Amino acid sequence: MNNKQNYKWEKMTMATCYYPEHWKKELWAEDLDRMLDVGITVIRIAEFAWNKVEPEEGRFEFEFFDRFLNLCEQKGMKVIFGTPTAAPPAWLTEKYPEVLNATKDGILYRHGGRKHYNYNAPIYQELSARIVEKEAEHYGKHLAIVGWQIDNELNCETNEFYSAADSIAFRLFLKEKYGTLEALNEAWGTIFWNQTYTDWEEIYVPRTTLNMGINPHQHLDYYRFLSDSTLKYCSMQAEIIKKYKKSGDYIMTNGMFWNVDNHRMEKDCLDVYTYDSYPSFAFGLDRNPKVADDLNDRKWTMHLNEVRSICPHFGIMEQQSGANGWTTRMEGPAPRPGQLTLWAMQSVAQGADFISFFRWRTCTVGSEIYWHGILDYDNRDNRKLAEVKEFYQKFKSIDAVCGAKNMAAFALIKDYDNEWDTEVDVWHRRVAEKSEKEIFIASELYHTPYDIVYLQEDSELSDLTEYPAAIYPHPVIMDERRARLLREYVEQGGVLVIGCRSGYKDMNGRCVMMPQPGFLQQITGSDVRDFTFESPAEDSVWAKLQGYKEKEIIEMPIFNDILEPLDGTEVLAVYGNSYYAGKAAVTEKKLGNGKAIHFGSTFSRNNLNWMFEYLGVKEPFANVIDAPDTLEIVMREKEAKHYLFVLNFKAHDVEFTLRKKARLIYTGEEAEGKQKLSAFETAVYEIIDNF
Repeated sequence: MNNKQNYKWEKMTMATCYYPEHWKKELWAEDLDRMLDVGITVIRIAEFAWNKVEPEEGRFEFEFFDRFLNLCEQKGMKVIFGTPTAAPPAWLTEKYPEVLNATKDGILYRHGGRKHYNYNAPIYQELSARIVEKEAEHYGKHLAIVGWQIDNELNCETNEFYSAADSIAFRLFLKEKYGTLEALNEAWGTIFWNQTYTDWEEIYVPRTTLNMGINPHQHLDYYRFLSDSTLKYCSMQAEIIKKYKKSGDYIMTNGMFWNVDNHRMEKDCLDVYTYDSYPSFAFGLDRNPKVADDLNDRKWTMHLNEVRSICPHFGIMEQQSGANGWTTRMEGPAPRPGQLTLWAMQSVAQGADFISFFRWRTCTVGSEIYWHGILDYDNRDNRKLAEVKEFYQKFKSIDAVCGAKNMAAFALIKDYDNEWDTEVDVWHRRVAEKSEKEIFIASELYHTPYDIVYLQEDSELSDLTEYPAAIYPHPVIMDERRARLLREYVEQGGVLVIGCRSGYKDMNGRCVMMPQPGFLQQITGSDVRDFTFESPAEDSVWAKLQGYKEKEIIEMPIFNDILEPLDGTEVLAVYGNSYYAGKAAVTEKKLGNGKAIHFGSTFSRNNLNWMFEYLGVKEPFANVIDAPDTLEIVMREKEAKHYLFVLNFKAHDVEFTLRKKARLIYTGEEAEGKQKLSAFETAVYEIIDNF
């Protein structure tokens, strides 16, 4: 199965992140009352408070959070309690420096930041398990608590680990995977550059090498090892909490970071998944949004699509409410009036039924004094607090949308082996990152939404069959099992599209001595006889469509597979220039009830305009709304009712046309025909006419 969740919110729920240890106790009751007054009914606490429970090794104190949780129960405020392992205390790192993470050169990260530990030091695993056990045992039955957060943003700050403990654990990981050094040497191709290993102790996590020439097959296994380490650490905490939590309370973690199989984490460790959404990074002072071609803050929809693939009805544990920044980095402007609501509703549109704003009040001490919350240092009511209250009214008005399914026109297929291979292989990265970015942008500009479907060990045909078309941009790594699943999808009626650079590596990242696209060739009916990057010395490569829109030209950027169609395969486009002018650029093969398209290049918003039309998936809601590409259009469906989200990311008015009668849920008013959204405004409609 592609995803799983054991907990779903039954109604739209608004929350915030709160740190009682940062504030005088005299403020607590007033803060809770003010939160409840604007609609906040849940708070997250304690994820950085190890010292408040274990101020010295082995000495545990519970009075502080007892007092606060009892106040929450008295006020009717619900609590998500965070385990504190994201920032080990000074007494721990001073006594046990082996818990610290290190740079690739072996230099330890020192105490004073956060996320400076490694997952594999046995003493850190032991002390982490003990603090989680003590907290869960003591607080697990408290009536104020409704959920538990594991750590904070696993693999944030850094997603690579180079401590001595990691090398030891890496060897154990490899022994379990390969069994013998002979098998490992074969898988890694260590005959190259005299890398053959004769003792397990010779193997380390990647270290600094001349020109960063790390063995790519070792490097790929290293990323798999990082994921495995992260999941084991998360699972350890989850299993402890399960022993003590109340029935109905959920376990989650927050953020979505790199070098970890988030889908496995959700299925193996969690009840529900939450993400931390900060679209204002798009306007950071380190970039120029006026010339950016990535849609700026609208780009966070791409991340939210990814979250929905992990957990269809997810939560946002940290939703931007103020300017972000540390004293050392990430300077940025405050959200403009309306953007707080816009960004929160962006999350809701993509599947979030729980919105928690970060944070209640801006901290007055520490590295994050510029990571602004709803309230500012002065603690006075302000425009952000007023906007949170206004957002809550809109949020609660769409309670009926809670649990609704997002409607998608096609599937974007991904897998972790190829994701991690992009970290190892710059050739792969150049085409893969461009295509993923452009597929998202095209889906936004042409109002053609997609779901992301990850191929995993337990993937089933049903994960794919609900989509009429699926794009698997550049599956460099491929095996027979995945190819078989894709073939079944096509044979039962699906349309599969692959891009260039497909199917030429095995699961260890070794190039296979097969005609490209390898195991996919029997599906695509295409043979890659030559291939090349575009030459910067030549004009940009283009192709001319054949038969369908014969006069139309599409761009074929970055990399080109030069194709030969096999028997029964049709040529849809031929290259128009370079030394392969006249050769096949796009082919199509019918197979069973479906067909497979080999697109011999990188995807772009230009060529996807044609591709979406050809696949018959472009603008699936055009009968409901006519909107310019400056608006984001999302449709969610539940119990035969359809809910249309229209989001304006521009700082000016934008007009659109409703082609069917609808009800603006915020106000209950009926609407049809010409409509207008002001700067950063949102609207959610229930479609009244037949969809």
